[in-house]
Amino acid sequence: MKFVAVILTGLSLVAPAAHAFEFLNKIGLPKAEYVVVQQIYSGWWLVGLLLPLAFLANLGNAFVLRGDRVSLVLSIVAAALIVLNLIIFLLVTQPANAATENWTVQPDNWQNLRRQWEYSHVVNAAVNLLAFCCATLASTR
Repeated sequence: MKFVAVILTGLSLVAPAAHAFEFLNKIGLPKAEYVVVQQIYSGWWLVGLLLPLAFLANLGNAFVLRGDRVSLVLSIVAAALIVLNLIIFLLVTQPANAATENWTVQPDNWQNLRRQWEYSHVVNAAVNLLAFCCATLASTR
């Protein structure tokens, strides 16, 4: 279970980390170029399925490691951070996706939506990194 929790949490970090690394190159793009670049994310919703799996793996890890209070807490924190990632996505990222129909339409407020979308991904990269650190520390104690 420890290995599974670390691997799934690490894999769930890949997409948010990619968004964070792209941030500086994308945030200033003109409207037409930005919309074209956004099309590379078509089908990335599949990667989002790793988050519930990572959540469950970290809960399982908490159960397996319940005899070690620190590992138990770290596993629960990892699971909670994954939930926070999902909440940020649902409250901040998804509304931008909906307003732009996954960046296939260009509303007048596209710059605000771009900022909302990009910054939510940077925050989620940090949240996922913390979850990965917690899962790793819990599993290697």
